[in-house]
Amino acid sequence: MALLSGAVLALPGTAAHAADTLISQGRTVTASSVENGGTPAAYAVDGNTGTRWSSAASDQQWIQVDLGQSATISKVLLQWEAAYGKAYQIQTSADGTTWTTVYSTTTGAGGTETLNVSGSGRYVRMNGVTRATGYGYSLWEFQVYGSFGSTPPTCDTANAAQGKAATASSTENAGTPASAAVDGNTGTRWSSAAADPQWLQVDLGSVQQLCQVTLNWEAAYGRAYQIQTSADGTTWTTVYSTTTGAGGNETLDVSGSGRYVRLYGTQRGTGYGYSLWEFGVHTGGGSTVPPVQGGGDLGPNVLVFDPSTPNIQATVDQVFAKQESNQFGTDRYALLFKPGTYNNINAQIGFYTSIAGLGLNPDDTTFNGDVTVDAGWMQGNATQNFWRSAENLHLKPVSGTDRWAVAQAAPFRRMHVEGGLNLAPSGYGWASGGYIADSKIDGQVGNYSQQQWYTRDSSIGGFSNGVWNQVFSGVQGAPAQGFPNPPYTTLDTTPVSQEKPFLYLDGSDYKVFVPAKRTNARGTSWGAGAPQGSSLPLSQFYLVKPGATAATINQALAQGLNLLFTPGVYHVDQTINITRPDTVVLGLGLATVIPDNGVTAIKVADVDGVKMAGLLLDAGTVNSPSLLQVGGSGPGADHSNDPTVIQDVFVRVGGAGAGRTTAGMVINSNNTVIDHTWIWRADHGAGVGWDVNAADYGMLVGGNNVLATGLFVEHFKKYDVEWSGNGGRTIFFQNEIAYDAPNQAAVQNGTTKGFAAYKVDNNVTSHEAWGLGSYCYFNVDPTIVVDHGFEVPNTPNVKLHDILVNSLGGNGQFNHVVNDTGAATSGTSTTPSNVVSYP
Repeated sequence: MALLSGAVLALPGTAAHAADTLISQGRTVTASSVENGGTPAAYAVDGNTGTRWSSAASDQQWIQVDLGQSATISKVLLQWEAAYGKAYQIQTSADGTTWTTVYSTTTGAGGTETLNVSGSGRYVRMNGVTRATGYGYSLWEFQVYGSFGSTPPTCDTANAAQGKAATASSTENAGTPASAAVDGNTGTRWSSAAADPQWLQVDLGSVQQLCQVTLNWEAAYGRAYQIQTSADGTTWTTVYSTTTGAGGNETLDVSGSGRYVRLYGTQRGTGYGYSLWEFGVHTGGGSTVPPVQGGGDLGPNVLVFDPSTPNIQATVDQVFAKQESNQFGTDRYALLFKPGTYNNINAQIGFYTSIAGLGLNPDDTTFNGDVTVDAGWMQGNATQNFWRSAENLHLKPVSGTDRWAVAQAAPFRRMHVEGGLNLAPSGYGWASGGYIADSKIDGQVGNYSQQQWYTRDSSIGGFSNGVWNQVFSGVQGAPAQGFPNPPYTTLDTTPVSQEKPFLYLDGSDYKVFVPAKRTNARGTSWGAGAPQGSSLPLSQFYLVKPGATAATINQALAQGLNLLFTPGVYHVDQTINITRPDTVVLGLGLATVIPDNGVTAIKVADVDGVKMAGLLLDAGTVNSPSLLQVGGSGPGADHSNDPTVIQDVFVRVGGAGAGRTTAGMVINSNNTVIDHTWIWRADHGAGVGWDVNAADYGMLVGGNNVLATGLFVEHFKKYDVEWSGNGGRTIFFQNEIAYDAPNQAAVQNGTTKGFAAYKVDNNVTSHEAWGLGSYCYFNVDPTIVVDHGFEVPNTPNVKLHDILVNSLGGNGQFNHVVNDTGAATSGTSTTPSNVVSYP
């Protein structure tokens, strides 16, 4: 049964096992959260039934104990306080990252539960799934019983820190550097400034299992200090703590793992600083976690062509035949073309397919032919041509005009079309897109039936007609401002832009180019020659391939590697944590990340310059608080010089199957740039229904001075976008209110009818947006009314330009456009109600 299911290996009982020895008391313990400073995790293993650990008041909380070495586990005792777990698991792990469930229940009764289990591991955790009360999880005691092997692992006598890179919070002078504490010479020393706190840390080069730390103090020692470990040099775990340090030579037995080890001093023993002749770190007591390797091949779903490759057309046709109508399938492809000239090519692009050139400049890779998206699979209707992309190619269309008839999540980036570009399907059927950036179209862009479109930092030969909402920023050749007739919103420049990182060939070596940030940008980033930016070798990337685990991905990040997701679908059981400034995370072929157990799929710390692009985040069946979180719980540091940029990162809730999340994206880092996203609560496909793919908010913005360029958000149950940070700007917003509301009561917002599509909170004093559109189509109850599509505070520095609402076929209506301004929609004519400027 264990081999087949691995789910429930034991049932609770009271019979004692002969080998039942308490092995967890006093061990290192960590938890997902604590209620407050008086309920730390350590209180659950201190043997005192009058102290307790308690978590935050939310589900998906855990507490885990490090036994110091692998043990055979025979029993777990949970002594609950009144706030207990109704559904929880007992899990074991050899490394603290990959877990095996040895007990599971959905009917926990609280009190004292004695669970006879069978398993082994160094780490044991209680993984809470559902609380029984409105409080958190709370344990007086968490006791693990079992036995260790007869011969405990030995501690290596060699000093793993010697000769490694060391840094410190300060140095007393140039003669006492951090490196002197790890040089093996007891006649040299590190000493700090005479202040608290101070620290010294060493980088071991890879994640190691630690068993001992030795401190050879000079006369200026630490009275209160901690020994801490970290996988990434940012998030620290305390493995030893004292307030009675005596100086001299101290040998400390510790248990933990990490790449970085630091002494963190909080109280000096003298009036001088902290001073160490030697800082020793010893490893052993468990297996060393091997480092993740960077570089390698691009995986099975990346097809690379050069001009001599045989049967190129047949190969791309095979991919298209598989992907043309594969809207919710799991296949993912990237078609990459080396620099050169390709003749007689018509690459038709279906779902989850990316096509790109591998030159540093689009003109390095020339097609005497086309890259085509049409809508034959949907009888000429292009409104569902999602999730595909074209990048970094020079096209010479056979007919003189290339066809790119797409809807949302289908970027056209860094392209040179030597001719025209038709955005409509053949037959000029319905179309609902789309996005162009950093591209040069020599001829005219034919908008035709596209309801809305956004073009950024490009050069075009002209633009024909418009339907409801066509927006341009930084576009040479853009039509003049004309909203609402014609429906053009034109900004001369884009305030901040940084083009998407891309894979290219430097000779025979793959590299990732990271373009430089531009301010007040206009035109392409590459038209004047070599683009500005930096190149990163593939050896600095962990190439994520199908089968990769979140634990390995996080280990790679902790080692300082960037991430290149090859085409595939990746299920993660823990949050992917990006904590290093300027980390690059790039997906190929719409690589898809799905959280399996209610975690946030990806979190970005409040650091400078993270670049994330080319991913689809798909909600799992257990509700996640969000699928992407950037920053902490609120605004932090100023990142204006080196902002985090999120590009072509799409969110989906439902469609491929039931999924749930409270919010799609949460953006709390200041100065973040969101450049083209589609955040979609599915209105069709599998797992769709008002209470099936439940999701309240599309995007919540708490950071200050956040910029969104090309923002598509649709169908969420409450606000599709809610902005609480100051200084926000949006250039182009496309929205559809949730179709499937069962009745007016389901969307009643206090005394207000319906939730606005775009809400700026009352506390916000500055915000500006251009080219915004929201549509309603209540197909379950067409009598539903929304009071206003946009809701903002009435203050001089909150300004909206070129705004519209529309009722599609009269299925529901808007009473106003912004607040109580703007005429109501009415009838079935699908005619927008417009406001040119507010206030």
